[in-house]
Amino acid sequence: MNIIVTLIILLFSAIVHEVAHGLMAERLGDDTAREQGRITLNPIPHIDPFGSILLPLILLSVGSPIIFGAAKPVPVNFNNLRNPKSGMALVSLAGPAANFALAILFTIPIKLGLANEVAYPILLQAIILNLVLGTFNLIPIPPMDGSKILAALAPQEWMYKILEFERYGLILILIFLYMGWLETILLPVILVFSRIFGIQFF
Repeated sequence: MNIIVTLIILLFSAIVHEVAHGLMAERLGDDTAREQGRITLNPIPHIDPFGSILLPLILLSVGSPIIFGAAKPVPVNFNNLRNPKSGMALVSLAGPAANFALAILFTIPIKLGLANEVAYPILLQAIILNLVLGTFNLIPIPPMDGSKILAALAPQEWMYKILEFERYGLILILIFLYMGWLETILLPVILVFSRIFGIQFF
């Protein structure tokens, strides 16, 4: 049952992440996601067999201390944005921002004393999973959102060079995870969140 709950939280959080990308792109001039039916919380259009199901199951099965997953990326045509460069940064930032917002929302029932012994651990798990998703996606490794934010802030000649590394993205991400660097980055984020909102995770 715990695995099912984890997968449900992950899928929901990843979908909200992708919908946020699509909504921001639409607001800035690109309605590709809307035209392809991706501005929806219906999980079916968003499910990616590897990122949404297999990856989190693999991480759970090997006892990984960090569990995360991904939905199918929402299509965005950055050339359609009114300001493609700054728009790329804002669209890319929208996904992680949505995860951090979800983490905050999940703290509200706890702070209001509305979480019983069943809901409390589920809410804690939802908070941590969204902190993981938000933080992981801000890492500037192509094709993560952080790489597009970095590319948008970089000089024009560097922008395309950064984006070209997307072809090596999976290898770079696997190396990053294997080296345990995500845990190193994530722990301070969790500790800061804990201190700000008074949530005890450990």
